[in-house]
Amino acid sequence: MPGLTEPVVTDLPAQFGNIDIYLFDQLLRGRISGGMRVLDSGCGGGRNLVYLLRRTDIDVYASDADPNAVASVTELAAELRPGLPADHIRHEPVERPSFAEASMDVVISNAVLHFARDAAHFDAMVEAMWRLLRPGGMLFARLASSIGMESRVRPVADGRYLLPDGSERYLVDEARLMSLTTRLGGRLLDPLKTTIVQHQRCMTTWVAANA
Repeated sequence: MPGLTEPVVTDLPAQFGNIDIYLFDQLLRGRISGGMRVLDSGCGGGRNLVYLLRRTDIDVYASDADPNAVASVTELAAELRPGLPADHIRHEPVERPSFAEASMDVVISNAVLHFARDAAHFDAMVEAMWRLLRPGGMLFARLASSIGMESRVRPVADGRYLLPDGSERYLVDEARLMSLTTRLGGRLLDPLKTTIVQHQRCMTTWVAANA
């Protein structure tokens, strides 16, 4: 029809990578924006860093205990953000970060916490990430839970369960996350949101602010 123009087609995977859809939701709502310092703790190969690295107005950091993951993210940063200081990407476990306390506006923990060995390890990881947040900073965590699948997971030991998909994970429930939020002195930015993957697992999104 006259006056209409062709829609602009963008390469979304190139722009955003394989970003977690619930993290993408935080971007859409403006909770991660220019001028912020953002750490992906347990970054893996950098699936959630593509867009952030392209945003030169966001100060990006990453860490992982796996040297191969650190090498992959270093390569990704060299491609997407040439000149990013080398010490922004660090080889270290989540529970022992070398970043300064209260130095981050956002800490991302995507599919990491359910690999905790036990309750003590889980708490150590959460508390370490929380200490990195400035007042008002946001922790975005996506982790396996038992919410909605309580009767289909089998306890192994100290918070670890066998899931219907055959994997073994450290699982939380609603009470655990709410209690932890209170103990940390935080507040939920969103209600807990859980996705049930049929006959496999449950994944919960926990978004909390350092009040």
